Amino acid sequence: MAPAVVVVGGGYGGVTVAKALDGVASVVLVEAKNAFVHSVGALRAAVRPDFTPKIFFTYDKLLTRGRVVHDRAAEVTPGSVVLASGERLAADYIVLATGSRYPFPAKSPWDDSAQAAEAYRDTAKYLDSANRVLLLGAGPVGLEFAGEIRAQWPDKWVTLVDPAPVLLAGYASELQAEIRRQLDELKIELLLGTSLAENPETASGTAGAFAVTTDTGHELAADIWFRCYGVLPSSDYLAGELATARLGSGQVEVDETLRVRGQEAVFALGDITAVAEPKRAGAAMRHADVIAENIKAVVTGEGEQRTYQPGPAALLLPLGPEWGASYLPGAGLMGPEQTAQHKGADLMIGRFQQIFGLNGGDR
Repeated sequence: MAPAVVVVGGGYGGVTVAKALDGVASVVLVEAKNAFVHSVGALRAAVRPDFTPKIFFTYDKLLTRGRVVHDRAAEVTPGSVVLASGERLAADYIVLATGSRYPFPAKSPWDDSAQAAEAYRDTAKYLDSANRVLLLGAGPVGLEFAGEIRAQWPDKWVTLVDPAPVLLAGYASELQAEIRRQLDELKIELLLGTSLAENPETASGTAGAFAVTTDTGHELAADIWFRCYGVLPSSDYLAGELATARLGSGQVEVDETLRVRGQEAVFALGDITAVAEPKRAGAAMRHADVIAENIKAVVTGEGEQRTYQPGPAALLLPLGPEWGASYLPGAGLMGPEQTAQHKGADLMIGRFQQIFGLNGGDR
């Protein structure tokens, strides 16, 4: 009888490990959302209503032998996953892949795809009516969002504010310089080393004119603002022995094989882990590959346990479909054309359609 593998979370890492194990184990993927949200394309969905349907993929064709349960994990202990509905799933192996929460529109907090799509369309309407946009946070999310806004509305005023003194700290200096050059060319205002004395009175993502002052005395007026920072790992369902591996940050300690500390049959991947590296979809999928191979090796008795080592800081950073820059190990700095080819042009929609067994018109 095939061993039971319960994957908790159907994001990038979760779907990758579930699909990889579908042929060698009895896989159950637990995911509350009724459709996968391709967050890589979410910021374009927030400015282009025609793009919004492209970021939602149904789970129906993801697995051939396994199944997807649309529910939420309420309590996970070694060997057991209890769902919010009360159902208990027994597991020989558990993979924790619940990722993190992040402010909308970079990530969607809604389980229902129709509700999420409506929110993206509303955001595009609010942005269309705004003349001035303020983005708090000049990390990859804030930068990419600024580029998408500028590509859709070339005359719209966009300002990025970030308390960090250096843009994209931790990444190659060549990438930092190239992104700054493009921001200047796109006339996107960048204010580093400062933050707002007080947040605007309006809520993030809600239309409404306001005026604010930075702690360095810079006065700003805008019609809408967005919070582009604040990752919160989703791990509060861990109980028993697993709760002891949960750090104060909400992240989970794992060893080099990506097993949860002190566990033989519980793994974790992606944003939920305390692996020291930028939290990106690509990293979660690389974690998933290692975990899938390690479970396969135990199940089949073939192969050795793989270890995961974080690689150099790499980044694909489009600023809209035609602008942006990237830095990849071995390739070095890449400009707008190459960045568009790797990511910016279609934001990897085609690749994920294949993963989910969908064609261009089937969602």
